[in-house]
Amino acid sequence: MLKRRDVLAASAAMLALPNVTRAQPKRALRFIPQADLALLDPIWTTATVTQNHGFMIFETLYGQTGPESGFKAAPQMLAGHSIEDDGRTWKLTLRDGLLFHDGQKVLARDCVASIRRWRARDGLGQTLMARTDALSAPDDRTIVFRLKKPFALLPDALATTGGNMCAIMPERLAGTDPYKQITEMVGSGPYRFKADERVPGDHVAYQRFEAYTPRADGKPDMTAGPRIAHFDRVEWRIIPDAATASAALQAGEVDGWELPIADLLPMLRQNSRLKLEPVYTLGATGVLRPNHLFPPFDKPEVRRALLGAINQTEFMTAVGGADHPLWKVPCGFFPIGSSMASDAGLAAVTNARDLATVRQELKAAGYKGEKVVLLGAVDFPIIKPLGDVTNDLLGRLGMNVEYQAIDWGTLVQRRASKSPPGQGGWNLFCTYLPGLTGLTLATHLGLRANGQQAWFGWPSSPKLEALRDQWLDASDLAAQKEIAVEIQVQAFVDVPYFPLGMNYIPSAYRADLTGILHGFPIFWNIRRT
Repeated sequence: MLKRRDVLAASAAMLALPNVTRAQPKRALRFIPQADLALLDPIWTTATVTQNHGFMIFETLYGQTGPESGFKAAPQMLAGHSIEDDGRTWKLTLRDGLLFHDGQKVLARDCVASIRRWRARDGLGQTLMARTDALSAPDDRTIVFRLKKPFALLPDALATTGGNMCAIMPERLAGTDPYKQITEMVGSGPYRFKADERVPGDHVAYQRFEAYTPRADGKPDMTAGPRIAHFDRVEWRIIPDAATASAALQAGEVDGWELPIADLLPMLRQNSRLKLEPVYTLGATGVLRPNHLFPPFDKPEVRRALLGAINQTEFMTAVGGADHPLWKVPCGFFPIGSSMASDAGLAAVTNARDLATVRQELKAAGYKGEKVVLLGAVDFPIIKPLGDVTNDLLGRLGMNVEYQAIDWGTLVQRRASKSPPGQGGWNLFCTYLPGLTGLTLATHLGLRANGQQAWFGWPSSPKLEALRDQWLDASDLAAQKEIAVEIQVQAFVDVPYFPLGMNYIPSAYRADLTGILHGFPIFWNIRRT
């Protein structure tokens, strides 16, 4: 187990040895991602590391601007679009020069097949296609949506960075069952995946795609605008041990580290050869997700009882220490400070915590000592503390908990299982929802409550779904905010998940890198001075 004093000692040693920096080619960028890239298919999973990998390879029809530009959708693979029939017909036109990494031209039928695969897994994609009468490719460059009624969020859906990305891939791959993983990574983005170099748990590599043509207009802005690859190669080095990762960064063996642990940040700030960047500008919400399919958390009364024991400060302190700028509480079901956030119902997480009362409420709600299988990510430094605190809390409540501390890659696959907890399934797992995901109801994974089609955990709440539909049809921001208040109140009744607070841990980079875009780790536009 990583000990704080060992981490600090290793970091101090590196600071004392400024001349051990190892030379590396200027045309290669080396980066430590948040976790091992266990799963490659960004349609099959919402794991953030897989989504980040997906944006390295695949493009989307629309891009999404960053926090400074209001997260707006803008044409990316498209030359533009036209809207006809009072908003019920959208014609999207592909721009010239789009090639897949296998040398084939990107055609409209590839895009249609990709959209159809994506729509089965993404919450906003499901909504878009439920409102679509027909989707077609009348020629090689034109994609046509014929809608049942106007849907202004169509570009936002196809640009989403808050759920499953709408990754455009060749039709032969996009025809794969969306519930079956693809492993052949062929996109049309500025980097191509080097499958022959991948070593699970150790190394992932991407090579600049020489035939890629960036957009000619605009400026790089998160996933919108020109995607200019200044490095010939990007290499991800999987280093789960924080002391080793810190030493590698300070020695110049890597150029960036996505999620340093909080204890190391003061040391990293002292190193003039490094800089800390708030890449995840909107932070991330800690989440304890229950499985709604099986006892005991299939009962809303049990979920509400456990909510009364959740102390968000305990969870966030375990992750970020006493450094309050790194985390915020209280947190409801929307990112703190976002346009949809409110104080509605927050008493459920701010009232005094009384474990004796919660024990009684659990018993009254029907908890009869069933085993609770809790999955924890032993190799993910900012997720593991959430699982540890949950395990301790459940024990203090007298629940029969079986804490299975496994690697993150295994957890991501396990959480997709709908088997009973005693047969390879689960009852609870901890993770984070990026602020981008919870920014609006359109992309909020945790608040989809459409049963078997929902995010892992599969909650079912007709009231939440009806309110979401109202939000999507709302005429303006004021109306959306009013509905968001109702949604948060209802969420504290249904408890689709337990919000644990928000953290804002910055990424660390070598100081000679410029052009770092914010929103999530993005590797185009970066260059070395």
